[in-house]
Amino acid sequence: MQSSEILPHLFRNEYTKIVSVLCKHIGFERLEIAEEIASETFLTATESWGIKGNPQNPTAWLYSVAKNKAKNYLQRNSVFQNKILPEITKSLSEDLEPEIDLSPENIYDSQLSMMFAVCHPSISPEAQVGLSLRILCGFGIEEIADAFLTNKETINKRLFRAKEKLREEKILIQLPAPEEIEDRLDTVLSTIYLLFNEGYHSISQNKALRKDLCLEAIRLCSMLAENKITDKPPVYALLALMCFHTSRFEARQDENGEQILYQDQDINLWNYELIGKGEIFLNKAANGTKLTKYHLEAGIAYLHTQKEDTKEKWENILQLYNRLLQLQYSPIAALNRTYALSKANGKEEAIIEAEKLELKENHFYFALLGELYFDIDKTKSLENFRQAYSLAKTSHDKTSIQKKIDQFSM
Repeated sequence: MQSSEILPHLFRNEYTKIVSVLCKHIGFERLEIAEEIASETFLTATESWGIKGNPQNPTAWLYSVAKNKAKNYLQRNSVFQNKILPEITKSLSEDLEPEIDLSPENIYDSQLSMMFAVCHPSISPEAQVGLSLRILCGFGIEEIADAFLTNKETINKRLFRAKEKLREEKILIQLPAPEEIEDRLDTVLSTIYLLFNEGYHSISQNKALRKDLCLEAIRLCSMLAENKITDKPPVYALLALMCFHTSRFEARQDENGEQILYQDQDINLWNYELIGKGEIFLNKAANGTKLTKYHLEAGIAYLHTQKEDTKEKWENILQLYNRLLQLQYSPIAALNRTYALSKANGKEEAIIEAEKLELKENHFYFALLGELYFDIDKTKSLENFRQAYSLAKTSHDKTSIQKKIDQFSM
């Protein structure tokens, strides 16, 4: 494999490890140094491997170069020389040798500690997701900007403010104390959940990026599940939820990027291996005594992976939505509940409940009403589809809704 092919893969996987290991030794306040060293390491690899070819062990080569660059940087800096160079150099010498332990245990220790650092409650959820994408997932600034549908300058400012806040709070890169784990874990899970939603529900038209976001969220949550300190039932519930949703990823859009409604999806495109993993995680999530929104949403997502379109299935989904809304109300969850209500109890009842929501700024609200009214009142159905079209934000959504509108002139 040519360096131009292997380096992007290594960057996504090893950049985050280098940054996490370095930061754990030199402190979060020197995060930019760790990022600079990691970036320079890959730049050196690009230049060297392009001429000499790939080394026998690319990963070991990267860590060896990173170690040398770190030591050279510290030796050039008089502040480090006078105050903390001996201690840091000793740590780097011990932990960043070319034969560095790349076992899952060692990697997870550094990355898990970093995960709790960047998901600290002192910074906003939006900033937590951005830092996670940059530091834990190795996403570039342009990719993050695309995910958030904004520009690179905005993302750079957001990340800078978040890093400054973490420095001011003197956040340590370490796992919280046992008595703090549960509270801090809630914040980490919320960040992973938001990261997943950025991919799964994003209106970005970059399908590859959106899927990468979902897979990265699953990877981070899997790290929590594989650590005996953090392998709690809510972790498995969130893992199950993400597996069930991701299993239908390829069936949710056609080749033109247009949304495919659930009832029209090709079940042959569903990933049954992911569904099976989700079922295992859902069973593990049942071991606890605390019911979370992840448990309920995972249950709903699981039932959506069942092929049978029965009244009993939709009644079960409806009951789960009822409990979810009691636990944590969300207008979007309430809107999704009305679809389940239409399948379980009929469209007339669903229309009454849907119109109570009055989500007048949400195009999905009007699109759903358009569907519900279609066989009951064609005029109202058309009015709602036209309103949905006017509010839709992407060309793909507008195209999908226009096809619904075109049905009325046939």
